[in-house]
Amino acid sequence: MCLAVPMKVIEIQGDPDDFLSGQIALVDADGIRKETRLDIVDRWPDLGDYLIIHAGFAIHTLDPQEAETNIRLMREMAEKVEAAEAVEQRT
Repeated sequence: MCLAVPMKVIEIQGDPDDFLSGQIALVDADGIRKETRLDIVDRWPDLGDYLIIHAGFAIHTLDPQEAETNIRLMREMAEKVEAAEAVEQRT
């Protein structure tokens, strides 16, 4: 199973009207930066937009409020998993 991750656009390379220009965005999530392809994204992003990234491709542009909600929920899930693993290791 794979999770799609929301990441913030910090740089855009390429032309939205030229498929062959190498449509790539540099994105960031908690200090982790990656390049992602923009070939199949539903809407061309602006700087500061959030994208849902899956397998190296941006697949959806999120509004900032929706992105922040998703990020908060993912952090909460990660904390719960870490806490459960810590309890399991002690037993």
